[in-house]
Amino acid sequence: MSPAERLLSVVLDNRQGHRRALPSWCTAHPETLAAILAAHRDNDDPILVEATCNQVNQEGGYTGMTPHKFRLFIEGLAKAEGIDAQRLIFGGDHLGPNPWRDQTSNEAMRRAGEMVRAYVEAGYVKIHLDASMCCADDVSLEEAEIAARAGQLCAIAESATPKQTLVYVVGTEVPIPGGETTPLAAHAVTPAANVHRTIDLHTKAFASRGLGDVMSRTVAIVVQPGVDFNNNEILRFDMKAAAPLVRALAEHSTIAFEGHSTDFQSEAALGDLVDSNFAFLKVGPELTFAYREAVFAMSLMDRAFAGLGDSPVVRALEEVMDADPSQWRPYVAEGDNARVDRLFGLSDRVRYYWGKQQVRAAVDAQMTRMDSHNISPGVFHQFMGAMKSDKPPASLSKRVIQVKVQEVVRRYCNAAGARG
Repeated sequence: MSPAERLLSVVLDNRQGHRRALPSWCTAHPETLAAILAAHRDNDDPILVEATCNQVNQEGGYTGMTPHKFRLFIEGLAKAEGIDAQRLIFGGDHLGPNPWRDQTSNEAMRRAGEMVRAYVEAGYVKIHLDASMCCADDVSLEEAEIAARAGQLCAIAESATPKQTLVYVVGTEVPIPGGETTPLAAHAVTPAANVHRTIDLHTKAFASRGLGDVMSRTVAIVVQPGVDFNNNEILRFDMKAAAPLVRALAEHSTIAFEGHSTDFQSEAALGDLVDSNFAFLKVGPELTFAYREAVFAMSLMDRAFAGLGDSPVVRALEEVMDADPSQWRPYVAEGDNARVDRLFGLSDRVRYYWGKQQVRAAVDAQMTRMDSHNISPGVFHQFMGAMKSDKPPASLSKRVIQVKVQEVVRRYCNAAGARG
C-alpha cells in the first residue's frame, strides 16, 4: 500500500465510525523526534511527520533544512531507532506564500510554487495547500482567490510527481501557530457553512485547471474545533459545541477534519476529536515542552536538589534568550512572572533556542554527566514519575527524554486508536 493509500485508508476508517486517526508530529528537534520514533516500536501504524513552510523550505527555512534534507534527517533518526523507513509518511503544512508575504503576490506565489515542487520531489505526499495570507500588494483576499491560488500550487504539485501519488488538505481556519499571545476566551467553532463553501470553492478551483480528480484525494479540511492554548491556559474540546461542525461532513463522505494546536488536550478530549471525524491531530509545542521538562529534570537530579537556575543548561538558555528575545518576548508579559513564563510557558518558546551552539554544548555536557552518574530508582522516580525500564536505552539521559516525550506520544496514539 502506498503512503497516499495508507492515508486514504485512515480517513475511510474514521469516516466509517472507527476510532482511527493519525497524530501528526510537528517538530524538528532531534532528541524529541528520536523519542517519538522509539515509541512507535509497539505499533504498526504509519508514522506521520510534517514540516511547515517557515520551518523547512527550498531556501532552508528557520531549521536550515530543505525538504530533501529534512527527509534524510528523519530517515536517519528512524534507522537509529530501529524503525522501518517505509512506515514514515511525510507531509508539508501551510504550503503557500507565507514565508514571502512581504513580497508582491506574484513573487510570493512564484517562490511558494518552488517550495511545493521541492516538497513533492523530495517524496512528501500529504500536502496542505494554504494561500490564505495577504501579500504586499493585496488589500484583502476573497475566499475564491485563496482557492484559486491553492489551485495554482496544486497544479505545480501534480506536475512534479506521477499521478495519484499525492493527497491534499485544504482550509485555513486554524489557531495562531505556536499558541495564542492573549488570554483565551471560547473560540468560535468553524460554522458548517464554511466547510461547504471551502470544499466547493476548492473543487471549482481544481476543476478549472483540469485537476478534477484531486478532490477525490483531498483527505481533510482544516477547521477550528474550539481548541487552543496560550502560556497558562488550555481551551478544551467541547464535543457538544462542535456537533454542528461535525454534521457538516455528512455531505462529504470521503473527507475528514484536521485539527491544529491540539497540544495539551487530554486523552479523552483527543478521543472525542477522533470520534468527531478529526482523522489528523497535529501536535508540536507540547513535544518540545516535554523535552524541556526532561532536560530540566536532569538538571535537578544532576545538582542533587540545588536550584534549577544554577544549572549550566538553564544559564545558557537564559543568556541566549536575553541576547535574542525575538522568539519569546511577544508571548511573555512583563512582570514578576516573566522568567517563569518564558521557561515554563505552554507555548514553549524555549524550543527556538535548543540549536544555539552555547545551549547545545550545555545540554551535551548535561547528558554526559547524567550518563556517568549512578542515579537510584527512587531519585529517578522522584523527578520522572516512572522507574527505570526493564530494558532501558543505552544511556540514562535518553531514558529521561523518552519518559517525558513518550507520555505525549502514548496519549495521542491511544486516542487515535493505534494498532499493535
